[in-house]
Amino acid sequence: MPAMNAFYAQSGGVTAVINASACGVIETARKHRKHIANVYAGRNGIIGALTEDMIDTNRETAATIAALRNMPGGAFGSARYKLKGIEENRAEYERLIEVFRAHNIGYFFYNGGNDSMDTAHKVSLISKKMGFPVQAIGVPKTVDNDLPVTDNCPGFGSVAKYVAVSTREAAMDVASMASTSTKVFILEVMGRHAGWIAAAGGLAGDKPGDAPHIILFPEVPFDQPAFLAKVRASVENHGYCVIVVSEGAAWPDGRFLAEAGTRDAFGHAQLGGVAPVIAQMVRDNLGYKYHYAIADYLQRSARHIASAVDVEQAYAVGREAVRLAVAGKSAVMPVIKRTSDKPYRWKIGSAPLSRVANKEKMVPRRYITKDGFGITEACRRYLAPLVRGEDYPPFINGLPKYPTLKGVAVPGKLQTKFVV
Repeated sequence: MPAMNAFYAQSGGVTAVINASACGVIETARKHRKHIANVYAGRNGIIGALTEDMIDTNRETAATIAALRNMPGGAFGSARYKLKGIEENRAEYERLIEVFRAHNIGYFFYNGGNDSMDTAHKVSLISKKMGFPVQAIGVPKTVDNDLPVTDNCPGFGSVAKYVAVSTREAAMDVASMASTSTKVFILEVMGRHAGWIAAAGGLAGDKPGDAPHIILFPEVPFDQPAFLAKVRASVENHGYCVIVVSEGAAWPDGRFLAEAGTRDAFGHAQLGGVAPVIAQMVRDNLGYKYHYAIADYLQRSARHIASAVDVEQAYAVGREAVRLAVAGKSAVMPVIKRTSDKPYRWKIGSAPLSRVANKEKMVPRRYITKDGFGITEACRRYLAPLVRGEDYPPFINGLPKYPTLKGVAVPGKLQTKFVV
């Protein structure tokens, strides 16, 4: 059977290591020319396939592709664009297969989270029905760490490291000024429904009394009286209080503390910032001087402090995705399997996309302390290996050096245009 081309796309919010997965896909594909002639990358994710706007990665040098391993952001562009159900919007799926057929694309590598795994699964199904079977492989990526089956998600270890380091350093700053200045510091981190990133802030403390003194999880309904009592006790006992709060912290009735009343492209509630909500609550009820910070994009783009374990795992799932494809697999996703905590060991397996798509893995209750405001030793054992090791990008004149891609477009073949 003659070699076919592959399509690779990045989806949703990017991470500090998503390009390491791209590197793994492209470098491994280049070793399997018998099966994969070339890898075309979607410009701005899946939109690049729908609009026939693809990048010819074969025009990039081996050195440039290797340098992707060190690069944050989405090298080829990502997009928050969710394909609807097949019956609900069949035209989009038919367009994908039309483009794949025109460019002899028999492999689809979709690098994303929950919604992306659903899309990859649907593409594998409809391509068969349309008589042009495409081997669709999901490549896991999400800072939220909420994909099921896999032990952890590439992208999470680095954001966890950033949050833990930032919490420890900010706490030292606050502690040094607390007697005459700020008493309460609040760090808002990502995590709409799953509090894994907030939990990672707990790694900042080594012993009782260390910051963070309070972690607010989406999994634990917000109890305002208990929270305020905890803040007061922390200030009275330690002189200050450091709080790490997940953006998805919610009231007992499920309303987000920071819900803005609008929806994003995926239909998710837009959140307006929970840190100022918590800060106002502290000031109004306790009168303490406060400062807050919103980690926002900084936490997911901090390649300069990426976890070496995370970089290695991100590359490994990209590499394994290609190996699965050339072995004839489809509708599967590489997963990370932990085989030992001490010493930390892991291996790569695989799971059907049907077990992953549109499912979320929350922080289990056993990982959260009884009062709901901290992490347990079991959680610490789980998190600690994921932030280990440093994998610095090359620096020139004090700043990180990242590659510049040529981004040569694949010539179009279709007469019809598609507007998204």
